[in-house]
Amino acid sequence: MHVIIGLGNPGAEYQRTRHNIGFHVVDVLAHRWDIRLSRRSFLSLIGDGMWQGDKVLLAQPQTYMNRSGEAAVKIREFYHLPLSDFVIVHDDLDLLTGRVRIKRGGGGAGGNRGIASLIEAFGSKDFVRVKVGIGRPPGRQDPADFVLQPFTRQEEASILAAVDRAADAIEMLLTQGLEQAMAVFNVTGETSAQ
Repeated sequence: MHVIIGLGNPGAEYQRTRHNIGFHVVDVLAHRWDIRLSRRSFLSLIGDGMWQGDKVLLAQPQTYMNRSGEAAVKIREFYHLPLSDFVIVHDDLDLLTGRVRIKRGGGGAGGNRGIASLIEAFGSKDFVRVKVGIGRPPGRQDPADFVLQPFTRQEEASILAAVDRAADAIEMLLTQGLEQAMAVFNVTGETSAQ
């Protein structure tokens, strides 16, 4: 079974914020795969079904971003799954707005407390991440405030396209494997931290 977990914060006040990109990607996959995110289980809003002959579980943790690991580890323990069956989708400050990048293991949380929570809960960094760039905050704005703001009108078009690209990346990851998906979606020189 493949488990795709989109990170974000529950509640209408967070729905359109930068930090909720993961939720949006999971919503797109649910629509594409005809899966209803209608059950509450594992501290998450979940839906399961079949896609391309494989069982899939889509999840949006309802624990708030900083405690995402609590939900993810409940799914892992219930189904006895290896980390290789998990794909985590989240926003990334160090990627230019609208860029998509796939990564497995290595490195740290990059300041994303949801990823830090997952690393702590799983006891490992060895899971696949699909990162969607939201860019750095302007000037001296606190990143914690920046991620909880909605996208500007100028950013919205590139973000909508990026959400679709992230969903495409996950589909390629599941059908053609990590290396092929990384070769297609990871283009060097696109980080905003350069």
